[in-house]
Amino acid sequence: MQFIAKVKKFMNINPPSSATTVREHHCTVISNALVNDQYKQLTLSAPEPALQAVAGQFFHLLCPQYDDLTPFFRRPMSIYRIDRNNNTLSFLYKIVGVGTTAMSRLERGDSFNIFGPLGRGFWLEPTWQNLLVAARGVGLATLAPLAQQTHRDGRNLYVICSARSPEYLLSVDYFEEMGATLFPVLDSDGSSEITAVEALARTLIEQENINALFTCGSNRLLSLLQTLGKEYNLPGQTALEQQMACGLGMCHCCVRPFMQDGKQVDLRVCTEGPVFDIQEAIAW
Repeated sequence: MQFIAKVKKFMNINPPSSATTVREHHCTVISNALVNDQYKQLTLSAPEPALQAVAGQFFHLLCPQYDDLTPFFRRPMSIYRIDRNNNTLSFLYKIVGVGTTAMSRLERGDSFNIFGPLGRGFWLEPTWQNLLVAARGVGLATLAPLAQQTHRDGRNLYVICSARSPEYLLSVDYFEEMGATLFPVLDSDGSSEITAVEALARTLIEQENINALFTCGSNRLLSLLQTLGKEYNLPGQTALEQQMACGLGMCHCCVRPFMQDGKQVDLRVCTEGPVFDIQEAIAW
């Protein structure tokens, strides 16, 4: 812990958006179940300090090694669900490479090492009572914990969920459980076309008195909400995905450009983010 504190001081790393303590946690796998043919939900029994994470923060996961699967680096993964009543922490992940394939083999009772919580999460101003979320794919997992916070605060949340087809709509039950109003849009029926989503978003902004915009997981949706935010003078935030090696800001692996005060600057996604002002992000 002293080493981490010294590193942070040396690197001038910003603290996360809540009073959380970054540390290594030894957890136990409760379940690791398929959500569809590409995604699994990993639920861990976690110690109390890990449960103090906030929506938008992430953990660095130490993927296990199985036979020929030998992932070297930890994998950064945003929080999917925090259940403080049952002391569990969940992650929703897509099986795409060596690390996540190794994770997919975890079974109930296995030990699992996570490090965090890391980064800056979402922040909500008191005047933001009606929030609009537009996200796609695993971006919906990153934004799902925001529903917990809005539900707890008594705010209204409207969610445009984008996916290829109904079976790939993620977090729908979770959002509904938290009282959000859902608007699924799909590639399969054309409702996810950007012109259709724009029309839907404009209707919600105007009819539901939207106060702030949030997105993750889609370049098209980021660009759209940036345009609407400027037009309607609405604040917003985006959670960005980026390759990370250390998660502490030392390696600068996750640096990408942003616009601040009319100038392009380079920021570390793992420490200055992963949540940023939506107008600062540069669409890729």
